[in-house]
Amino acid sequence: MWLKFLIEYFKSPRTVGAVAPSSGKLAEKMSDDIDFENAKCIVEYGPGTGVFTEKLVENLKNHTVLILVEYNEEFCKQLEEKYSDYSNVLIVNDSAENIDKHLKKYNVSEVDYVVSGLPFASLPKSMSNKILKNTKNILKKDGLFITFQYTLLKKGYIASYFEDISFERVILNIPPAYVLKCQNT
Repeated sequence: MWLKFLIEYFKSPRTVGAVAPSSGKLAEKMSDDIDFENAKCIVEYGPGTGVFTEKLVENLKNHTVLILVEYNEEFCKQLEEKYSDYSNVLIVNDSAENIDKHLKKYNVSEVDYVVSGLPFASLPKSMSNKILKNTKNILKKDGLFITFQYTLLKKGYIASYFEDISFERVILNIPPAYVLKCQNT
């Protein structure tokens, strides 16, 4: 898995954003605040090889839809191989910029949680703006946007879309990362 991930990183570093998959510890922190009992829809941006996805699927209830939005075709194929047997896991090969179109397609009016592995530090600003704006619009009131970043450089930028942000550092990841939990008010 590491080798495939590294190859995809070198092919497209701006959209893959990391040289190694995230750790299990980071995946735990990314899903800690999700109320799986009551969630109707969870969206994951940039699942890559599925480290966070595994944690989400492990706790997913039958009444919850999980929409995985992956831009990289190779990662998308891997996700389809792993999760095609799950009727409530939908895999979309597209940019997270277009999430609103896919929610309409699947008749989803609002989202409880958005979990993101997107590298906002390396994405073009116009793309990041569209993703964050659409994320704020699709989240229900008090819904959570949960993302991780390797530095806090983009915290202020993300705060321009989400005023209520808390963060935690996860040391047991290569490299260490910050999990930002952004509540939609």
